[in-house]
Amino acid sequence: MKHTTWTGFSISAATALFCGVVFAATPWIKGITDKGPLDYAVGEDMTFTLTVQGAQELPPGLKLCWTRTGDDGQEQKGTADIASPLVVKTSLNRPGFVRLYAELCGADGKPWRMADAKGKKSPVFFDGGAAAAPRKLCQTKPTPADFEAFWAKRKAELAAVPMTANLEEIASPTPGVKLYKVSITCAGPRPSTGYLSIPEAPGKYPATVGFHGYNASWGANATNPPKKVPTNALHLIVSAHGFELGREPAYYRDFRKSVCRNGYGHAFDPAENAKPETCYFGGMAWRVMRGIEYVKSRPEWNGKDLTVTGGSQGSLQAMWGAALVPGVTAAKIFIPWFCDVGGTEDGRTHGDWYPKWAPGLDYYDQVNIARLVPKTCRVDISRAGLGDYIAPPCGVAIMYGNLTCPKSIAWVQGSTHGYVPPQPQRVTWK
Repeated sequence: MKHTTWTGFSISAATALFCGVVFAATPWIKGITDKGPLDYAVGEDMTFTLTVQGAQELPPGLKLCWTRTGDDGQEQKGTADIASPLVVKTSLNRPGFVRLYAELCGADGKPWRMADAKGKKSPVFFDGGAAAAPRKLCQTKPTPADFEAFWAKRKAELAAVPMTANLEEIASPTPGVKLYKVSITCAGPRPSTGYLSIPEAPGKYPATVGFHGYNASWGANATNPPKKVPTNALHLIVSAHGFELGREPAYYRDFRKSVCRNGYGHAFDPAENAKPETCYFGGMAWRVMRGIEYVKSRPEWNGKDLTVTGGSQGSLQAMWGAALVPGVTAAKIFIPWFCDVGGTEDGRTHGDWYPKWAPGLDYYDQVNIARLVPKTCRVDISRAGLGDYIAPPCGVAIMYGNLTCPKSIAWVQGSTHGYVPPQPQRVTWK
């Protein structure tokens, strides 16, 4: 699978943390701005102050190496002594985000690594940012003219496949709850598969449908039964890929290879993504929709409370569900991946865990999907990192702005896709 690395942080390692969070141990780098990081105007000075916490524990000769990039395409670099705070002043000449990355380096300028108790070495870094007029941001690529017609057609194609479910009861990790492997007929190349849990006590229950991140969708938590299930709700964990569940590791290795194209991981092949009908996301979206439809058909559902959840790629799937399946009442997501993928065409700062933009991807992009979420569904984004360039904040802000339903988002300074520093600046929009 193709992947690259930016300074001090491996993208392939970051994706392994798509649905987890790593918290810093000392030493670490604290970063703040002189006002709310999202409150700047275009052209206004932004002042960052970075302080190395626990500097007394570090070996002599280290320095702080920093790089400023941004949606204006400008770049600045510098170094500083770690004994006193580093102050960086900058600004933006257009609505967008500034990214400030800093890490501890040796006297030779090479990144320094700190070993943990197990001997694993990791960078000591700050990755954060600030924004100028973020509520004025607009998506780079327009919503396709046939966007709603495309999804109406896809819904009709799914509806033409009768919904039949095969349930296999397996051992439940939680007393009083039954657990099943479920496979549901679906449009596309594979069924919608997942783990379904149902409380044993008679009654009507709220329902939750959950989804996995990109690499997590191939991991043990996606292929094996859950270790805990709720006692007060229907719960379905949907496989992104429609594979069989509980199989041997070799099956999943071979399966993953089978859906890779031209050296790219799933959904990254530009040739596949040229048209919406050939995107890997097409089958994935059908499986999402069918899984939610099946939960709605269960007699144990209370008919009114239906939540979709997920982080990163799981957020993308949850938003498809909220937008495309009537009756979803809440979407609880975090680090939402795949927002404004076309932003790379306008020089906006993106990391490189993104498919290269192709026209077919616009139909699945969250900035467009957000427009279809009904006002009857509430969307809460519990974490969006100002240093997350797997789910870049610029695209997340645009997606959030395109939502017309009740909504909230929590922005976290210094947070990347899989890391949150201690006591970060936080900003909540409601």
